[in-house]
Amino acid sequence: MKPETTFPALLASQVRVSGARVAMREKKFGIWQAHSWLDVSRLVHDLACGLAQAGVCRGDHVALIGGNRPRLQASLTALQALGAIPVPLYQDAPAAEYAYPLASAKVAFAIVEEQEQVDKLLEVKEGCPDLSRVWFDDGRGLRKYPQSWLGSLDALVEAGRQFGAEHAAFYDEQAALVRPDDVAAMFFTSGTTNLPKGVVHTHRSLILSAQSGKAFDRISEREEVLAFLPPAWLGQNIFSYTMWLASGYTVNFPESPETVGIDLKEIGPTYYFAPPRVFEEMLTAVTVRMNDASLLKRKAYDYFMAVARRVGQNVMAGEPVTLVERLQYAVGNVLFYRPLCAQLGMSRIRVAYTAGEAIGPDLFAFFRSIGINLKQLYGTTETAVFVCLQPDGKVKPDTVGIPAPGVEVKVAASGELLVKSPGTLKEYHQNSQATAEVLDADGWYHTGDAALIDDDGHVRIVDRLKDVGRLAGGSHDGATFAPKYVENKLKFSPYIKEVVAFGHARDRVCAFINIDFESVGNWAERRSLSYSGYTDLAQKPEVAELIQGCVEAANAELSVDHLVAGNQISRFLILHKELDPDDGELTRTRKVRRGFIADRYRVLVEALFSGASAQYVETEISFEDGRKGFAAATLPIHDAKTFAILQRAA
Repeated sequence: MKPETTFPALLASQVRVSGARVAMREKKFGIWQAHSWLDVSRLVHDLACGLAQAGVCRGDHVALIGGNRPRLQASLTALQALGAIPVPLYQDAPAAEYAYPLASAKVAFAIVEEQEQVDKLLEVKEGCPDLSRVWFDDGRGLRKYPQSWLGSLDALVEAGRQFGAEHAAFYDEQAALVRPDDVAAMFFTSGTTNLPKGVVHTHRSLILSAQSGKAFDRISEREEVLAFLPPAWLGQNIFSYTMWLASGYTVNFPESPETVGIDLKEIGPTYYFAPPRVFEEMLTAVTVRMNDASLLKRKAYDYFMAVARRVGQNVMAGEPVTLVERLQYAVGNVLFYRPLCAQLGMSRIRVAYTAGEAIGPDLFAFFRSIGINLKQLYGTTETAVFVCLQPDGKVKPDTVGIPAPGVEVKVAASGELLVKSPGTLKEYHQNSQATAEVLDADGWYHTGDAALIDDDGHVRIVDRLKDVGRLAGGSHDGATFAPKYVENKLKFSPYIKEVVAFGHARDRVCAFINIDFESVGNWAERRSLSYSGYTDLAQKPEVAELIQGCVEAANAELSVDHLVAGNQISRFLILHKELDPDDGELTRTRKVRRGFIADRYRVLVEALFSGASAQYVETEISFEDGRKGFAAATLPIHDAKTFAILQRAA
């Protein structure tokens, strides 16, 4: 690894080595359009010159708000070449969520994708006095906006092209001033508990982390990547931007969120990254399709999936299986596994990673059993993603792998995982107290995650340290309560989308459940069960019976694991609304904000543990256009069967 480099230097290197190769593809009007490394370099040059002429200076914070678009990605490098600091924000966040990061970073300039983001900035501009210029990529609907501080990226690029022609050495001179320890970008945390914090990363920390991941999995310029997750999430930024520049592979931008499934099949990526919820949605889609298939096909699918669960992971790991099992798996591969991978757009996958939160072990096993090299990685925004990765041939479902090259880990006496990595943040923006709380004098980053390290050096993440608790009273008094483990066990069911488990300092475990509206809706329609919407469907007695079966199946599996046998769910309710980031219940990366939910639905939590059979609740909800409303319902509370602790068969 070469630590003495910057993002503009990486781009220049790729142009020298691979100028004519395809760097990006963008799908527009159903057609993939290719851009070479030389094309990207020219665009970055023109954007940087245009931004400089417009007044962007070294050290300025510039907001980037939008989806995965080539010109927004090129703007990242253009800003970094000027020594300015990109601040990516989530494009689907409501306007109110922009106010704090814009004000705290004193953002004077913003580059956005389209009218939706412009309208949100108009809402908050009065409270963000530093914001003086906004450029948009897509001008549809903006032609008659009178604001003088609004402009198009088309005009900015053209102005930059003219400026660059008159000042031929300007871009190279500015890029040469950038140093590896300069700030490269600032990413705001998801804010699961308090206000989000601005995580400040340097060129060195981001690039070293990417080079570590590149070396671990032998990533080359031949990879194909689909960039479909929010660019404001550092995980997506690392895979579609930092790794892109470090490795020289091709990044593909889908036409829209609605076409991602089609685009995935058309591109056939070789290197893939997604949070567990994406894999959950894939499995749900497969389940729905199979439920609609003929009886013969369903029987054959069930038979060969049983074969895959039994021997698929052994085949992938190169471990011995019997000749009969190998033949069965080969037939299943021809009839089901390979066509299924193709249908999911994953037939060319060489390496696939999931991260962001823990993935359910059953969900993880499903994808590996059909031949997809799905692995887990562990990292945080503060450590630039690559802390632990799973090595090929040594994947343990209950761990996140071993430390990446150049990374050290250890477990403190409190059970907290500590990390020392070249990818560690420089600081939290204007928050020295928070920085001191997570970075100690010896350079160890305190992750806040409870973890174990096994004899092979593999790291097992138990849960967030603050969420791990103890049961009190009853037969499991003092037993560990690990809510995330329980939630993931339940979420393997295609009928369950979200779960929030409660049990700390209680004598049992209870849970809120969100049904998967698409999957349960399909199930209901096949039974001629009519419904008018999510709330109506969620409260059907037939749906409660379906979910109860899922809960009790999960309890049976939990009962054979002595570490979490006491975590079986004894009571549950199905929420009347889907948990939503716009209502503050989930982060923008769809992590559960457990404390917020417990406070917001305190009356429901108490009803679960008090033995009540039902509870009325009224909840304020946010609509997509920003309006507020209320959702009210009397929620039935259901008892679930729990099981005596069993010994897992050898």
